[in-house]
Order: sequence, then structure tokens, then C-alpha cells
Amino acid sequence: MYLYQKIYDMARKKKINKLDIYSFYMDYFLEHGESPKTVFQLAKLHNFDEAQFYEFFGNLKAVEKSIFESFFDQTMTLLHNSEEYIGFDGRNKLLTFYYTFFEILTANRSFVLSVLERDKNSPRFLKTIASIKPGYLKFVKDLEIEKLDLKDARLEKMMGRSVEESLWVQLILCFKFWMEDDSASLEKTDIFIEKSINTAFDLLNVQPLKSVIDLGKFLFHEKMQMN
Repeated sequence: MYLYQKIYDMARKKKINKLDIYSFYMDYFLEHGESPKTVFQLAKLHNFDEAQFYEFFGNLKAVEKSIFESFFDQTMTLLHNSEEYIGFDGRNKLLTFYYTFFEILTANRSFVLSVLERDKNSPRFLKTIASIKPGYLKFVKDLEIEKLDLKDARLEKMMGRSVEESLWVQLILCFKFWMEDDSASLEKTDIFIEKSINTAFDLLNVQPLKSVIDLGKFLFHEKMQMN
């Protein structure tokens, strides 16, 4: 009788997918202010077989990171499906990424704030959002932001990494600003994004530096000829 009942219970349990797990996890976190204690607890609460969870994740910690990755993936999908975006230069592509990404975060603001506020003053804050770092750095690299031609492959590679890491730090600063923003429609975050991106690109603008170098070379050659 027990075996029959167990088989019957398994048969009537629902089939779930990764998005279902995201929803179950986020709802639990918002209602209880913490993550579920065990996979069994989450499975029992939503009437699905615990084994289904492990088809997608190795543990509950992986769910949280995957949710943040999904926010990034949604952003990139929206961008790549936009014909207008494809024609943008690097600066406007980055601006569009930020506006789209933070719109998605805002749509899930209660959950995102709950998670990040929990970790704000601990190394876990960076670990939580670090799940999107590889994708973000690749995105920045693909923008092909113009950098100074240093005539040395190693130095140029180091400079490229420096630019990418600087823009990663900038994204973290935008995260923190967005978390603290209490303005209507989070309009201050939009302003902060625009000003910080424009400032970053102005600092990366190699044309003025090239002009200084060209001027220096010209003056040097002029002096050599005079001597």
C-alpha cells in the first residue's frame, strides 16, 4: 500500500523547468527574507520531485547566481534582436546595455535589493554579481573600444584588460548607486549611468592623447633640425 501511494504521489507531482525554479526561489526569498534551507523544502512546498531540481542545479547557491546570469542574458538577447542597436558605436552600445540591464533589474527590484542588501558589506556582494562578469567582460571586449597603439602586443593586452576591468568596476558602482536611489522612476540612476559612461569614454578617448604625442614628435624633430 505504501509503495503504491508513493508511486501515485510521484505521478501527480508537476513537471518543472529552470524558470519555475527561479520563480519558486525568488518567491520564497521575498516571503521569508532568506534562501530556502534545503532543496527538499522547496520541492515539497511546490509539489515537484526533488530530483528534477538537480537536472538544472547542483545546489541552492547556484540558483541565485543563475538568476543574475539570466538578467544579463535577457539583456543581451534584447540588444542583439534590435536592428537599431547593431548600428550603434561603442559608447551608445554600452549606454543601451546599461539602460536595458537596469530596467530588467528594476522589474525584479524587490528580490535584487533583498539579495544585495544582505551581502552589501561583505565579500559575498561581489561574489553574487560576479556570475555576470565573464559575459560582461566579453561584451566590453567586443565593443572594440579604441585604445592607444602602443606598438607592443603585451602592453596593448594589458591596456585592454585594464579598460575592461575599469568598466567592470564602473558597473559595480552603478549597482550600488541603483540600490541607494530613491528618486521617482529611479531617474537619478539614469543620469548617473549617462554621466559615468560619457566620462569613461572621454577618459578613454585616444584622439587628444594622439595629438599630444604627434605635437611632441613634431617639436622634437624641429629641434633636431634646428641643431
